[in-house]
Amino acid sequence: MMTTDANSANGRPHPVVLTDFDDTAVAQNVAEMLLNQFGDPDWKDVRQSFRDGQLSLKDYQEITFRNINADRATMQSYVKEHANLRPFFKDLWGFCQSNGIQMAVVSQGLDFYIQAVLEREGVGRVPVYAVDTKFEGGEISYHYNHTDPGKEDQGNSKGFVVQSFQQKGAYVFFAGDGHSDLEAARVADVTFAHRNLATFCDDEKIVYQPFKDFRGMLVAVRNYSLNGSNSNGTPQGVEA
Repeated sequence: MMTTDANSANGRPHPVVLTDFDDTAVAQNVAEMLLNQFGDPDWKDVRQSFRDGQLSLKDYQEITFRNINADRATMQSYVKEHANLRPFFKDLWGFCQSNGIQMAVVSQGLDFYIQAVLEREGVGRVPVYAVDTKFEGGEISYHYNHTDPGKEDQGNSKGFVVQSFQQKGAYVFFAGDGHSDLEAARVADVTFAHRNLATFCDDEKIVYQPFKDFRGMLVAVRNYSLNGSNSNGTPQGVEA
């Protein structure tokens, strides 16, 4: 894992930047956007069962996409036309690339639509920790490669991914918006919380910084990288 010279010299843990995808890295919930466009009309009933605690996110996602009326190429094309990254995502990626800092998308969503947005935005090299999918014979198969040991039935775990980086000596900055991000927020070194995640953090007394776009995260990562501070200064090239 690469580190900046400054971090190597002073012995600080090297920073790693991780972000949720739907409603965080992108302004939209891309999974729901695809289900609205191509899914079975009853998919929202399945979503309600998930929200009521009757289904896991893994089961909800597999059930609703099982009956989707589109192939991979069609869905990717639709996503490229209708989804967009939040402001300063690409600035943050550029800073990380220039300073040897790892940055990745960590999602319980599906890889094919995440990759479509990243490629359209010119940042297709951003690593993605998501549900790996294969399209064969008109059906989608799902592969969960980032699960908590012993909890494989729950699907990918963002908290597991965060801790995997920390075990390698990383200081993790994490951004998310919902309940599936809470386990990551509990263990991340710095959390940026949007919408429901902010409420969950308030309830659990988890310290976080508000998130609307990636500007604040860029500031915090830059400050930590250069001087170990998480204060809200203004990074070079970003207007106050």
